[in-house]
Amino acid sequence: MKYKKLGDSNLLVSEICLGTMTYGHQNTREEAQQLLDYAVSQGVNFIDTSETYPFPNKAEIPGITEEYIGQWLMNQQRDQLIIATKVAGVSPQLTWIRKGQNRIDRANVTEALESSLKRLQTDYIDLYQIHWPDRYVPLFGDPDYDPKRERDTVPIAEQLEVFANLIQAGKIRYLGVSNETAWGVCEFCHVAQQLNLPKIVSIQNAFSLFNRIFHINIAEACRFNHVGLLAYNPLAFGFLTGKYLSEIPKNSRLDLFGGMYSRYDQANINAAAQCYADLAHQHGITPAQLALAYVRSRWFVTSTIVGATKIEQLQENLSSVTIELDETMLTEIDRIHRRYPNPTP
Repeated sequence: MKYKKLGDSNLLVSEICLGTMTYGHQNTREEAQQLLDYAVSQGVNFIDTSETYPFPNKAEIPGITEEYIGQWLMNQQRDQLIIATKVAGVSPQLTWIRKGQNRIDRANVTEALESSLKRLQTDYIDLYQIHWPDRYVPLFGDPDYDPKRERDTVPIAEQLEVFANLIQAGKIRYLGVSNETAWGVCEFCHVAQQLNLPKIVSIQNAFSLFNRIFHINIAEACRFNHVGLLAYNPLAFGFLTGKYLSEIPKNSRLDLFGGMYSRYDQANINAAAQCYADLAHQHGITPAQLALAYVRSRWFVTSTIVGATKIEQLQENLSSVTIELDETMLTEIDRIHRRYPNPTP
């Protein structure tokens, strides 16, 4: 396992980050702790969660993922681990989180952080992230940006002032964003510099063989602002493992929650998945290993977030760190990409 500096922070994070989105829904507490134990035994020091997990959200179990991690964290060397969590942005659908009145303002952020600290049973969060922007931006398969959907928003300067106070209090170490745009990255960094406020050090956005949009312009914004990418959804909801090519496995996420992921209902998705699976098999690796090795190979990726509901899946995912893609394989990947460019948003 290799470790990289996250943005311009002092955090050295493992090149694989353990995602925990299923804990408390698809995984019991015991299963979650088994996954956490195995990941750490293989050199993972970076764990990502959120106040909104598990996802899909269930009103009767808010924050249970953080609770599971907190119960496990009690028996770990806290200073050897980097714990990242998130505060929810505007989302009227999440009515069980602060009654759906989520804003990135002082009251909401303070309440969210204190609740996360309590559930995680820790005194501080290493990386605290804004789960999605307070302002309107197209998210999770939404169509193009529409100015008519703009809404009142908490000014970025005001958001950063809140986080500055929390950093000064020692409750968080660094700030990150998630599901952000190039404009958002630049504005957060510009305002921070202008007002001497904490700068974001990371961005958590989707990136995979199926979704290379980040590389088009956000990568440039992050490069010049020293912001590291934490790539989520590197297996594209499991499609890049090849497991959906013949049938939908029972109890898979597509089987359980397929209706919530309409952005994967695209004409070319199975054809593209088959091409990448064939390429992986030609080179003696699994489709998942190919997909994860590709994401890890990109110059702008600091850490790749992998989630797993079974130990066998996690073992396969972590084994991808031993795979280096040569120029021949990368050329073949680009050939497939030109044929099926970004089949999922």
